[in-house]
Amino acid sequence: MKDVLGQAIYDHHTKNSHGKLWIHNTYGPKEAMPIDAYFREEDDMPDLEWLALNECRGRVLDVGAGAGSHALQLQERGFEVKAIDISPLAVKVMQERGVKNADTQDIFTYGGEQFDTILLLMNGIGLAGDIKNLNKLLAIFKNMLAKGGQLLFDSSDIAYLYDGNLPADKYYGEITYQYEYKDQKTQWFNWLYIDEHKLTEVALSASFITEVLYEDEFKQYLVRLTTA
Repeated sequence: MKDVLGQAIYDHHTKNSHGKLWIHNTYGPKEAMPIDAYFREEDDMPDLEWLALNECRGRVLDVGAGAGSHALQLQERGFEVKAIDISPLAVKVMQERGVKNADTQDIFTYGGEQFDTILLLMNGIGLAGDIKNLNKLLAIFKNMLAKGGQLLFDSSDIAYLYDGNLPADKYYGEITYQYEYKDQKTQWFNWLYIDEHKLTEVALSASFITEVLYEDEFKQYLVRLTTA
């Protein structure tokens, strides 16, 4: 897949951003994604992300770390953080911004280390793509957690997109997207949004206990998963 998102992040970092990052979807018109959202300082982060950073403990793995904003905040607080992203250009940006341990990795093939906290923000758990892969991803995370470790991530219930007409052939939170930037497009890719009830069910089947730490009026929520 073309590193379209990584290019947008890199251009913004190098002050060479003259294009919009568009997100195409299968449920409505394309939407512009503000690239500066990946470069937020702590004061610009929503309450959900503040809480997630405050709940981190021990050695932290930041998955899908983007431009490294969360990793940088954790470093400033004295945490040992490893930040990974599948985008080589995003990782380059993280390194140039001062993330001490940033690496280009695919979480589905990454392993060999253990962490006290695995962090996935900005709906990072969505990289599972669908419910089947979420089960696979949770199994991977289970092997990567140190004793007493935790997963911290956010997601949201997107049933409102369907006006009551939920799809019958799949879970309604399984969405397909495509990035576009400067006339370059990725292939279409799957992304997952999962409601609290479904998450609790899937997590339990993987022997995780779900604790909802925060929920807003838009049904976006932050959870902690720990092993049962």
